[in-house]
Amino acid sequence: MKILTALLIVPLVGLALNAASAAEPAFVIPAPTTDQSAKAGTQTVVLAGGCFWGVQAVYQHTKGVTSAVSGYAGGEKQTAHYEMVGSGKTGHAEAVAVTFDPRQISYGKILQIYFSVAHNPTELNRQGPDVGTQYRSAIFYADDEQKKFAGAYIAELDKVHVFPRPIVTQLEALHGFYPAEDYHQDFAVLHPSYPYIVFNDLPKVDNLKKLFAADYREMPVTVMAASKPGE
Repeated sequence: MKILTALLIVPLVGLALNAASAAEPAFVIPAPTTDQSAKAGTQTVVLAGGCFWGVQAVYQHTKGVTSAVSGYAGGEKQTAHYEMVGSGKTGHAEAVAVTFDPRQISYGKILQIYFSVAHNPTELNRQGPDVGTQYRSAIFYADDEQKKFAGAYIAELDKVHVFPRPIVTQLEALHGFYPAEDYHQDFAVLHPSYPYIVFNDLPKVDNLKKLFAADYREMPVTVMAASKPGE
């Protein structure tokens, strides 16, 4: 389980560089055989894959993503609080609402990054050191089209055996997304030397840069910046 101690910001810059280059191996996977056509306006999909800090960080560095917000999905509004979700009894998963411009990045590419570098889709109710249903792999689809496309892509990946084990990602209808507490937003950006980020999340961003160079952006899009008037 990840430990959150706001004051524990350890200067581990050298260690961070080593971890980013050696830890958290990504999976090289094919893109979907078909992809959604570009649409006007933005789309949002809610993705769960372990601690939301790392998933948020990956998509904050992805071109075409206009917003990546950490939060909770799968449970009721009244239980969408960090301490309660951590019990594993609320039905919630730590998740990230990824809003993107389909004219810049497709839904298929969003999912390819999700399965490749954002998390390990073969781990059941856990990711790395974090254990419990709140850390499950799940796509909370907004409509039938998102569900159908995600299901087809999972079937394609399982068929070609790109992972050592079957994909366990659940497809769940989105009944509500509840943003996490302010101190969780932009956590990896604000605390890059926090030990959990060093070992578990910086490598994901580094893998995004290596495997999806054309889709990587150095300057992340942050919740903090979006909340400031005029930015």
